[in-house]
Amino acid sequence: MFASLDPVVLARIQFAANITFHILFPTISIALTWVLLFFKLRYGKTGDESWMAAYRFWVKIFALTFALGVVSGITMSFQFGTNWPGYMETVGNIAGPLLAYEVLTAFFLEATFLGIMLFGMRRVSNRTHTIATLLVAGGTTLSAFWILALNSWMQTPAGFQMIDGRAHVTSWIEVVFNPSFPYRFTHMLLASGLTVAFLLAGISAYRWLRGDRAREVIQSMRTGVVLAAMLIPLQIVAGDLHGLNTLHHQPAKIAAMEGIWTTTKGAPAVLFGLPNATTRTNDYEIAIPKLASLYLAHDVDGEIQGIDAFGDRHPPVAPLFFAFRIMVGVGLLMLVVSWLAAWQFRTRGAPAPWMARVLVAMTFSGWIALVAGWYVTEIGRQPYLVYGVLTTAQAASKVPAMMIGSTLAMYLTLYAVLIAAYISVVYHLARKAGTADSGPDHHPVHPQDDERGIETPQPVIAGHTRSAQ
Repeated sequence: MFASLDPVVLARIQFAANITFHILFPTISIALTWVLLFFKLRYGKTGDESWMAAYRFWVKIFALTFALGVVSGITMSFQFGTNWPGYMETVGNIAGPLLAYEVLTAFFLEATFLGIMLFGMRRVSNRTHTIATLLVAGGTTLSAFWILALNSWMQTPAGFQMIDGRAHVTSWIEVVFNPSFPYRFTHMLLASGLTVAFLLAGISAYRWLRGDRAREVIQSMRTGVVLAAMLIPLQIVAGDLHGLNTLHHQPAKIAAMEGIWTTTKGAPAVLFGLPNATTRTNDYEIAIPKLASLYLAHDVDGEIQGIDAFGDRHPPVAPLFFAFRIMVGVGLLMLVVSWLAAWQFRTRGAPAPWMARVLVAMTFSGWIALVAGWYVTEIGRQPYLVYGVLTTAQAASKVPAMMIGSTLAMYLTLYAVLIAAYISVVYHLARKAGTADSGPDHHPVHPQDDERGIETPQPVIAGHTRSAQ
């Protein structure tokens, strides 16, 4: 079945499957550690045990997420040698050190203090445990820094020269802080924050709908909603700036994202269409005249390069066209949902039951937007692996298609099982938390006990004090 397929295409699909699975988990662990730190700081300031209850629940999800992220990352590293030997042969002088810096700084920092964070809560002082949480949070962000520095360099390479077919560094500052890095790093951190915000809100809303009205539940849900409402406008601005940077450095990617086939002055914004590579048009197109030129060139009559300007050196249009619209569509949905939920928290003290159900439905919406955006980034670089330097075909190995195809099938099956298991375990932990005794602040109330689904206020029990340690 696989023998007749192009090995390069199969290798690309296999790496896409691995990166798609892997990126789901670091995206959660990066922002979730900062949320955990927030819970610890709130507990340290107020002495309210409900913040520690929230910490204890979410640190379990963090541990599960971190473990899957590490395991899937190991699988990816092997593929540089098995599927893409030309990559390290050509740019290994740059990629190798950046990956090593990530291990030597970020991963060692995380691994060193992760044990204290997960198992030292009752063995060290509250201050020491909080510092350990801070260092793990810093480690996850530092890890993202190095990985995105490398990925951004592959998109907008700088600070190097080619000698005998190999890249040699001329400036590490230019390599790390390449033209797209600030935009990509910011965009990714905000995406991580939004993913965790809706995970927090969704899982907490799930517990709340099941009658678990512990203070930690409403506090976690409010934290997720407020975080999402704050971050999504920032993400829209960061995305716009990132798009303008991409227009300057990778105009072919923008042309494919926008579905612009011919270079046009006053280019329309295509809201919907079916890209047709044969006719080089969009079938059933619905567009707003001149809008693309306005937001891309900041001029209603600005000229936007189309696919025709790049010959055969352009990415496939249809995947980018649809992935971009999925990302933007989910982002706009996040904006509406988070602001409505935040308004209900402000006016009602808790979401209406229908809004809680919407939050549950949006639990993993961050993953959808993230994967769509990642596909725009990675597919949009084609046919290059390192933009303008190394093509995908040049970097590919000569592994037979049958062997790549068989391992691809194995990966896809394993990843589908693991994702299903991860989601099942997360909801199992939520159900288990709802039935466990969470202490004096735990007072489950069934939603119909109040016509608005809001718990009756309970007196705060005196004597909540943080550890004297």
